[in-house]
Amino acid sequence: MNVLTSIERVARRRADHVAIRCAGTTRTYGELLDSAARFAGFLQRQGLQPGDRVGLYLHNEPDWIPALLGIWKAGGVAVPFNYLFAPAALRHAATDSGTRWVLALAGDVPRLREALAGTALADAIIALTPADDAWASFTEAIAGDPLARTVPRLDGDDALLMYTSGSTGTPKGVRQTHRNTAAECEAVIDTWDIGPEDHALVCTPLFHVGGLQLISLPLLLAGGTVTLRRWKAAEYLDDVLTLRPTVLAIVPAMMIDIVNLLGDRGRDLDSVRVCMVGGSAMPEARLKQFTALTGIVPVNIYGQTEQSGLAITEPIHEERRYGSLGKPLEQIVQWRIVPVGSTTPLPPGADEPGELWVRGDAVTPGYWQLPEVNAKKFSDGWFRTTDLVREAPDGYLYYVERADDMIISGGENIYPQMVEGHLLACPLIAEVSVIGTPHERFSEQVTAIVVPAQAGVTAEDIAAYCESRPDLRGLQRPRRIEIVDSIPRTGTNKVDKPALKARFAK
Repeated sequence: MNVLTSIERVARRRADHVAIRCAGTTRTYGELLDSAARFAGFLQRQGLQPGDRVGLYLHNEPDWIPALLGIWKAGGVAVPFNYLFAPAALRHAATDSGTRWVLALAGDVPRLREALAGTALADAIIALTPADDAWASFTEAIAGDPLARTVPRLDGDDALLMYTSGSTGTPKGVRQTHRNTAAECEAVIDTWDIGPEDHALVCTPLFHVGGLQLISLPLLLAGGTVTLRRWKAAEYLDDVLTLRPTVLAIVPAMMIDIVNLLGDRGRDLDSVRVCMVGGSAMPEARLKQFTALTGIVPVNIYGQTEQSGLAITEPIHEERRYGSLGKPLEQIVQWRIVPVGSTTPLPPGADEPGELWVRGDAVTPGYWQLPEVNAKKFSDGWFRTTDLVREAPDGYLYYVERADDMIISGGENIYPQMVEGHLLACPLIAEVSVIGTPHERFSEQVTAIVVPAQAGVTAEDIAAYCESRPDLRGLQRPRRIEIVDSIPRTGTNKVDKPALKARFAK
């Protein structure tokens, strides 16, 4: 079933209620459906056939959601391009996907045309507002006649084609079917008991699952309200205080930004009943600070583009376990933990690290046009996540590390997340990332990239702190400490570890 039909059903009942707010623009459900239907009519008149791909080269903009729903109504597949892609990565994703049209801000049309020069797509850019060098405009497109009937799509048909960040190589297109998307959204609604009275403040980008399937689409399917914005910590905090949202989703770097912004001046953010934090390891020390300053007790979440978003979380009505991911959403995903190099899963509750394998309604059917990668990443229907986790005897899962981020020093496995957690307890450190760098004797050494909490902090000061902490001695001791002004982040505000590894490789 086309995902849009479920949103249409909700929208007909809540036609006069606010669906989306963004940059001073407000759209009711009725207006949202009308814009989507008119854009769908435009696309169909241009020759769109079911399964054709339409790109979205936008950050969080007012027209993002109406355009997406219009693509679905016409039977198309949406391709959300990472707005921060380098030109080469963008060009690859555009040509690899076979995208026929792409939406962009009028101001981005020149650089988009430059990145796509020589391709048919360079002459098929739809600017949100009229632009001389664009083929058409969204404003003009939604002035035409609407498409009356939503084009049917089967559960196995693709709804989205999302490209991975490409930070470690060429971006890969991850297929997400209508069943994947619907199952994911229903699971989120059920997990957090989301209803029409809920209001989500969304700063995570819509071109990733964290902004789209984790929070925006579930709120719309439940009849709630979505406020879109980009990440600026001070403005975001003001929005929480004035708009009083009930649902938030952020990444640990954003949580740390809020903690650093507040300092010792707490603010009671009592409207928030669900605050999801995920995308990378959630440091316990900063988590406790965040709760003390805001009154919010976040829930840890785990998911991937390949799992359409949320796959594991802490049950909201159970006592929290610091450091735990929680439990898998068993309604949409089956799981097992397999030791690295093996195909035999560990017994339940073994409390030993292994790679997480998953399958189920939320899991992608595969990568777009990459049979060799699919053969490597799938084993008898199980998707190999490359994430190392362990299951405690009580059934809770704990994240250990990305398999390719693990440091092997002196023949021992060292998990950067654990070292980062111990370092963040240091009052001299505002932010830290731990990577492996070459070492003559041990092959790799633990290297801490530190943003100090105050001026004048030196590597020697951090080393002295490490010497005073048993958990930061031995092979886990950072043998190399680099003081920096900031740590690079990706478009979703995750720490850009590939960039750090490249910078500090020598």
